[in-house]
Amino acid sequence: MRRTPLTSRSPRRPTPVLPTAAEPMAAPPVVSAAASASAAPEGRGGGRLTRWLRRHPGPVWALLGAALASAVALALWSAQPRGRVITQEHIDAAVRESLEKEPLPSAAAKAYEAILPAVVRVTGLMSEKDDGEDKAEERALDRSLGTGTVIQDNGTILTNLHVVWGSKRIKVRFWDGTETEADLVGTQPENDLAVLRARRLPDDLQPATMRSTGDLRPGDQVIAVGHPFGIGPSVSAGVVSGLKREFRSPEGQRELSNLIQFDAAANPGNSGGPLVTMDGHVVGVVTAILNPSEQRTFIGIGFAVPIENAAQAAGMPPF
Repeated sequence: MRRTPLTSRSPRRPTPVLPTAAEPMAAPPVVSAAASASAAPEGRGGGRLTRWLRRHPGPVWALLGAALASAVALALWSAQPRGRVITQEHIDAAVRESLEKEPLPSAAAKAYEAILPAVVRVTGLMSEKDDGEDKAEERALDRSLGTGTVIQDNGTILTNLHVVWGSKRIKVRFWDGTETEADLVGTQPENDLAVLRARRLPDDLQPATMRSTGDLRPGDQVIAVGHPFGIGPSVSAGVVSGLKREFRSPEGQRELSNLIQFDAAANPGNSGGPLVTMDGHVVGVVTAILNPSEQRTFIGIGFAVPIENAAQAAGMPPF
């Protein structure tokens, strides 16, 4: 049986006519790049990104705003003047300017301030009737004046033995003006030392801090604090001139050894006062001055008993 041929519903394409040799083939039309791009179908990645940006405009604007703010901040920072580099010369100049406006206290002033609350004036009264008042000039020859150092908060005071030797009564006056009688509780004649105990104490009594003389060297700065000629408290500054010195009194009654020689001014009335380092620590008890003349005033050579000996006189353990 003969089958009927199947045909498609689309129209037949006409058979193309090839140009002859006399008629050259026409060139294809030129299409611009822009037209080609607009006419080209979107790729998968580009199409998805475009559709997402159209559906979510908020994050896009936020990102653009952040980028704009960063650009503005960078422009403003670039417009600011650069800070100068701080050098050591700038620091030194600032320190000098500050010191010129408000100078720092000297090392001697700091040491004096540290020891002052522990310094007392010591008066040895040779008569039971003497009240110790300076206005009684006729009694001046019946008393001895010197200085002492508080070394314990119970009122224990170090001074020279020759300041209180032979006294009927002893009075001490603290730096705040408190005045009271004191008792002689110990002596060490070989070092011209005496230990007193005040009967009444100030409310804010501050004992001195003592330091070993083991590392003391000639040239170290020191101050001497006391009541020269009854005036004071007074401070003088100098250096340690020597160690392990010996001294013999003009009358030959006293021979002292292992002394600290210093050149801070000391005069009658300084006896028993502290010899102090620049950190405010006591290293000796001012004991004598050397003057070949009969005037017995300071000519640049003073002596102090090392504090180790003084601590032993007070019954304190050595350093």
